[in-house]
Amino acid sequence: MAMKNGSRREVVVTGVGLVTPVGLDAPTSWAALLRGDSGGGLISHFEVDDDYPTKIACEVKGFDPSGVLEAKEIRRFDRFAQFAVVAADEAMRHAGLEGAPEGVPDHKFGVIIGSGIGGIGTFEEQCKILLDRGPGRVSPFFVPMFIPDIAPGLISIRYGAKGANYTTVSACASSAHAIGEAFRTIERGDADVMIAGGTEATITPLTIAGFAAMKAMSTRNDEPESASRPFDNTRDGFVMGEGAGGLVLEAREVAEARGATILGQVAGYGLSADAYHITAPSPDGEGAQVAMRMALDDAGATPDEVDYVNAHGTSTPHNDRTESAAIRSVLGDRADSVVVGSTKSMTGHLLGAAGAVEGIISLMVCREGIIPPTINLREADPECDLDYASDGARERPVRLALSNSFGFGGHNVCLAFRRWDDG
Repeated sequence: MAMKNGSRREVVVTGVGLVTPVGLDAPTSWAALLRGDSGGGLISHFEVDDDYPTKIACEVKGFDPSGVLEAKEIRRFDRFAQFAVVAADEAMRHAGLEGAPEGVPDHKFGVIIGSGIGGIGTFEEQCKILLDRGPGRVSPFFVPMFIPDIAPGLISIRYGAKGANYTTVSACASSAHAIGEAFRTIERGDADVMIAGGTEATITPLTIAGFAAMKAMSTRNDEPESASRPFDNTRDGFVMGEGAGGLVLEAREVAEARGATILGQVAGYGLSADAYHITAPSPDGEGAQVAMRMALDDAGATPDEVDYVNAHGTSTPHNDRTESAAIRSVLGDRADSVVVGSTKSMTGHLLGAAGAVEGIISLMVCREGIIPPTINLREADPECDLDYASDGARERPVRLALSNSFGFGGHNVCLAFRRWDDG
């Protein structure tokens, strides 16, 4: 058994899957991100009248799950669950698996999928049916379509995964927590293989109205493709996104025994709470700093090894400023040599799915040695003073990448991914 720090197993990634506003699978999404494509546009999922101050979002376009799901399943799965299963299917195929690898017991194969909100589309639809037509017309599938934990449940049924199975719900940190907890589950020996990730489908009337009421979203309705502008001095809020990310995590010795291609290593996991405010980050960024330092310590790494940070980078005034200061505080003199990017400039903010999607991006950066740009950064904010790759994709070796995810409620997560050198 390969050991880490004398007692913990090394955890590697052998498969990834993506459904994003810029691509329906991982290769397409990755290529679009390197090009700097924007997923922003006017909302088409529902009719947006003049009462909505925000009329834009980053929608998943052309999504057709029929190649993975049967017609009956499509009818009975909320969009967020469809995203999750499709991303998991790609990740499993990428890993060369149809279920647990030979020799791995079913109870050592688990699923953890994060979602901040779950089946909100189904919830809204069934509420309307209740009010318009009465309780007798509410669907018997309402509850299993709506509950967030149905996503890992469906995936476990599909692949016969009888190990750890649950959902992490921590707003925009949900799927980063999911990856971290799956990492820990394998590391301590409670599982050999885990499917981890996150999913969200929240471009719905109620969700858009709710976030608009908080004044958290951009109102640049005449510039949907450039409305998400992290670290820019003119940023005015995030742009809602949707989609899913799935990863197959394995103990190193299990992956090597079956001859799997190892894409990279999950090296560290840090988590903390601000204990400050229900929506605003702590002004000093203390919680973010704690999470980043914890991830580095868990990885047995120093700031000098960090070459890339995938920032939470939401395009909101407070987050971008606070996060930039926190990164500088943690990395010290190294900060000016590190590229800090926000891929939310292209995908929008996928809420509970953001951590998984951005974790996969961080993994790919380590593997490919190319860093996607932060687009729409035209007017520098003097309080955001790092290198955000605003001039286009960067080619450079990346040994260690940090991926930050922060959520309403003061949740902070940092994941560390290490390049795999077959060593």
